[in-house]
Amino acid sequence: MGRGKIEIKKIENSTNRQVTYSKRRSGIMKKANELTVLCDAEVSLLMFSSTHKLSEFCSESTNQKKIFDRYQQMTGINLWSAQYEKMQNTFNHLSQINRNLRREIKQRMGEELDGLDFNELRGLEQNLEEALKIVRGRKYHVIGTQTETYKKKVKNSEETNKNLLRDLVNIEMKDEHQVYGYIDDDPNSYEGGLALANGGSSMYEFRVQPSQPNLHGMGYGLHELRLA
Repeated sequence: MGRGKIEIKKIENSTNRQVTYSKRRSGIMKKANELTVLCDAEVSLLMFSSTHKLSEFCSESTNQKKIFDRYQQMTGINLWSAQYEKMQNTFNHLSQINRNLRREIKQRMGEELDGLDFNELRGLEQNLEEALKIVRGRKYHVIGTQTETYKKKVKNSEETNKNLLRDLVNIEMKDEHQVYGYIDDDPNSYEGGLALANGGSSMYEFRVQPSQPNLHGMGYGLHELRLA
């Protein structure tokens, strides 16, 4: 029993429509390849799905461009004239915009003003004044930012200088309270003690010994240097 005849109409269900397209696309691609091999024909096939996906086939002996060129020769239809005309119109439009911008730039520089009437000159003057306000505002903003940055640097330098001065004063005050004394080896010998300073919160003691051992017998004994 053969399959029933399928009514040819648009498939409303999008999923079923896509499945049917995929199956029949494979079938028509297969038929196009068979036609190329069996009949030595040059076949070109382009298809776009409802989701705008391109599928194409072209015989191995040619390419799409050659097919289109032969089509134009055989039919006399220029496939590119409309596109070329559109591109030419776009180019002319952009060229006009470029010329207008160049003329406006020159006029802002004080050139090509001869053809302007009073209203055009007044409008140009107002545009320049507005531009000048914007430039000045930006300049003052930059100056203000740099000034604040310099103020912060100066303040940091002053703080660093104050800290260094405070540390220096503390060091000098510590030096003033240190007392240095030269003490003889005999702690009971007053004559042998040479006090270089009086008072002091602490004393540091050093022992002084002659570098020549034979000097001990000549009265050069061990001595101590104390820092008080």
